[in-house]
Amino acid sequence: MKKSYEIDMCNGPLLGKLLIFALPLMLSGILQLLFNAADIIVVGRFTGSHALAAVGSTSSLINLLVNLFIGFSIGANVLTAQYYGAKDQKNIHQTIHTSILISLIGGIILIAVGVLLARPLLELMATPEDVLDQATLYMKIYFCGMPATMVYNFGAAILRAIGDTRRPLYFLFTAGVLNVFLNLFFVIVFHMGVAGVALATIISQTLSAILVVRCLTNLDGICRLYLKQLKIYPEKLLRIVQIGLPAGLQGAVFSISNVLIQSSVNSFGSIAMAGNTAASNLEGFVYTSMNAVYQTALSFTSQNIGAGKYQRIGMILRRCVALVTIIGLALGGLVVLFHQPLLSIYSTDPEVISYGTVRLFIICLPYFLCGIMDTLVGMLRGMNYSILPMIASIVGVCGLRIVWIFTVFRWNHTLFTLYISYPITWALTACVHFGCYLWVRKRISKRAGAA
Repeated sequence: MKKSYEIDMCNGPLLGKLLIFALPLMLSGILQLLFNAADIIVVGRFTGSHALAAVGSTSSLINLLVNLFIGFSIGANVLTAQYYGAKDQKNIHQTIHTSILISLIGGIILIAVGVLLARPLLELMATPEDVLDQATLYMKIYFCGMPATMVYNFGAAILRAIGDTRRPLYFLFTAGVLNVFLNLFFVIVFHMGVAGVALATIISQTLSAILVVRCLTNLDGICRLYLKQLKIYPEKLLRIVQIGLPAGLQGAVFSISNVLIQSSVNSFGSIAMAGNTAASNLEGFVYTSMNAVYQTALSFTSQNIGAGKYQRIGMILRRCVALVTIIGLALGGLVVLFHQPLLSIYSTDPEVISYGTVRLFIICLPYFLCGIMDTLVGMLRGMNYSILPMIASIVGVCGLRIVWIFTVFRWNHTLFTLYISYPITWALTACVHFGCYLWVRKRISKRAGAA
């Protein structure tokens, strides 16, 4: 069973293993997105544009509150992969049990934060009055499922660290089917609207969490989870925080800039918001496919650093950058090519489709730049440098976008001006990350005595 799911990242040819690792991750990410897509499609089709705008207006705010804790799962992934590469049984055991307990505590904290702050934060984002009540209700119910969401993400991160990306895919597929069925059932049969789709999401996320925990408790070998031995080991907590906190802060600050962009979109009215929501959801499928390469670079680099195979790092980078560029260009181009029928899935309103088209054309074609930027971040984190890419990303992406919103966008108040800030900041930040990679690679080579 062990040989069927794990991948040897430290020996042999790389390209085939990168693809075997990344493909299930791509499919898993797409399935996870389908949770939200099913919500959006069902409310857009059966409840109306206002409900569609209500669900969509919460996404950037949800990401803002959740990303900090999701960042810790990156710390768990890197640490587990490095200890696994070094075959360090004691430290793997402590890392896994600390990680799962952190996920539960983080989920409970997020329930309180989400329920208490949903309405004030949505009001702060200038959410229109005609969607505010529904958006608040959706967020409050959604956040009640945060413990399950956190457990699944941490559990899947541990499985990825040992090369297993297939079983998380199976778990998400099962949960995704349940989510779609419950969406239709709650909205069409019981007419529950946004409350129904939120409830369907947390039920399906709970199922995926149960399946991943069951998998970890049944593992053979050094990565097995023992529920009665859950404990926070201070040294491992500190290491997870050192790696994961910068990643979480970066994600949170990214979300702040996206919240500002969402607030700027809100100023164009609920129809523009609905179009933005539909387009953003379609972009998400391209992004999550590229993000699979980021996670692949992170896990492969971490294991090879743990095993002392420094000479493989450059090969991992070259293959991952080529892979993410191909994925970004191919999928981004397809979304633009078929934008009309794709947007029509979410809404048949011509105005909604028109607003969505503006966003897709500006963002999807150069989306591969974002993929390259993220892949370089994964390489740096896998090499134990997490603060450096955080600073570069916060300044290069978030800082520039915020400045753009309060200067260029204020002078020329159009959606084109707002959206063009995305590819500009991706390109500039990717160049900075590559310079950081060259510097870190040189330091590691000197330290290891390698050429």
